[in-house]
Amino acid sequence: MSDALKHECGIALIRLKKPLAYYKDKYGSAFYGVNKMYLMMEKQHNRGQDGAGFASIKLNTKPGERYISRVRSIAQQPIQDIFAQINERINKEFAAHPDYQNDVDLQKKHIPYIGELLLGHVRYGTFGKNSVESVHPFLRQNNWMHRNLIVAGNFNMTNVNQLFEGLVKLGQHPKERADTITIMEKIGHFLDDAVAKIYKKLKKEGYSKSECSPLIAERLNIAKILKKSSKNWDGGYAMAGLLGHGDAFVLRDPAGIRPAYYYDDDEIVVVASERPVIQTVFNVAFDDVKELAPGHAIITKKSGHVSIEQIIAPLERKACSFERIYFSRGSDAEIYQERKTLGKLLMPKVLEAIDNDTKNTVFSYIPNTAETSFFGMIETVEEHLNKKKTQAILDGNGKLSANKVTEILSERPRIEKIAIKDVKLRTFITEDSSRDDLVAHVYDVTYGVIKPEDNLVIIDDSIVRGTTLKKSIIKMMDRLNPKQIIVVSSAPQIRYPDCYGIDMANLESLIAFRAMLELLKENDKYHLVDEVYEKCKAQLELEDTEIKNFVKDLYAQFTADAISDKIAELISDESVNAKVKTIFQPIESLHEACPKNLGDWYFTGNYPTAGGNRVVNRAFINFYEGNKERAY
Repeated sequence: MSDALKHECGIALIRLKKPLAYYKDKYGSAFYGVNKMYLMMEKQHNRGQDGAGFASIKLNTKPGERYISRVRSIAQQPIQDIFAQINERINKEFAAHPDYQNDVDLQKKHIPYIGELLLGHVRYGTFGKNSVESVHPFLRQNNWMHRNLIVAGNFNMTNVNQLFEGLVKLGQHPKERADTITIMEKIGHFLDDAVAKIYKKLKKEGYSKSECSPLIAERLNIAKILKKSSKNWDGGYAMAGLLGHGDAFVLRDPAGIRPAYYYDDDEIVVVASERPVIQTVFNVAFDDVKELAPGHAIITKKSGHVSIEQIIAPLERKACSFERIYFSRGSDAEIYQERKTLGKLLMPKVLEAIDNDTKNTVFSYIPNTAETSFFGMIETVEEHLNKKKTQAILDGNGKLSANKVTEILSERPRIEKIAIKDVKLRTFITEDSSRDDLVAHVYDVTYGVIKPEDNLVIIDDSIVRGTTLKKSIIKMMDRLNPKQIIVVSSAPQIRYPDCYGIDMANLESLIAFRAMLELLKENDKYHLVDEVYEKCKAQLELEDTEIKNFVKDLYAQFTADAISDKIAELISDESVNAKVKTIFQPIESLHEACPKNLGDWYFTGNYPTAGGNRVVNRAFINFYEGNKERAY
């Protein structure tokens, strides 16, 4: 993606079902779980580069022994920093106590971070916050082992204010309105309540106070706690939690917006945001890794018993399609084929744009996530050329010379690596006027492969703001002197804010929205903006379920092609000599390519939860009033 997005978090949960000595004997180290967690977090590094956190819980410790460890970092390489700290502490303990080296019991007793239950998290900073206090996992501490709660997630709630007020009504005093805090405190409230009720019942049954503790762990109903806690949640989430005594859960939102996959055998339970992470780290087959169903939780009790339970009635499945286009690793078998299909489905429009002149067209891509779609696009070009070659030979009626046949067969798609990102370059000056020249050099281009009569087709996975295209890529491409630059997006036009995890909060930052506004001005329809503003204002006091997305009415004034043409104008200027055109994936083709992930609200405005319409409503009001606040 040429425009950087602060996007999806990644979660990783591991529960070791066997004693640590088992992993020492079989795999050579009692730190088997810690090592696997490092790999899982690194392989989800694509989901978060601003911060990372790790927490572990030791099972069956004695009173007075530390059983919870946590480390978080916002260093430049946060995952490496975390595990460097862990490694340093382990080596320090081994150096001071050589007898720990081969004694797993002593390791577990005295060395932090080693444990049977582990939770990892990688994140991008949002809301302008990237202090270590904003990094998951979050910890809610208590002297009662069962009431210690560790939470990390890939999520965003649309109704944080409502959730906050709900906690206040319960008599709590939350320290801030952040959705992570409100979610953790909501779960914590019902966890406290459940522990208290079980304790009271056990006392009536005649158990002593010390006898109650292990029985509370057995009787605690995690599914019931989650059902009560999540009753009013509105958002997309994959929420992971650990309880101090050893229970664990991962809960997925009822529309399946945020992804979660799991694997379970007699040694481990593992949950992650992406399937190939589990496949690679644990060397298991595609079919062995299951997708957690929307509205369901995978719950692992301290005993090691694993269950999948419905917590919330599932809604219509609207799994995020951006996961397939951009966020998730392309090494997933399904995602790889879907991205290739996205490229293939774009080719008819591309061939039309170049008037089928493949001989004078160079095809390339903007690194790196668009590469797979590029492969699909090229396969379709090759199919087109094969048909063209076959017809040319048939038209020759067997009278073609050997040289002519060779000439016909030799035509191939012209593939070049045109744009090369300079990963060393950092735009360290924040003032816009000072940054532009630096931004223009984020990409290098390959010289000597483009002729003046050539079309240059370059595919990107999506076009969000268009800033990098306008200030860098288009101008760099124009230096090669092509006849035409065609920017192809494997995603449709991004028209609406996302409120479920992707950091796209403002309408005016979206190039498609700005293009639509320009078209309204040019067609004397800008008064419709005032009308939509009044409609949005009139909805401010309505319940979420009653709010409508009136911004759709503005886009409905123009065809998708008209908006694409206007985007092409906006990402170029008078200094660009080549003709510039943009081609976007049609919504229907997106659904054809990604049939299991039909969540498309950022393209269509069809939000999967009621809170989505309130967010777009607020975003439009903010735009109209010049308010730079976030809409959620």
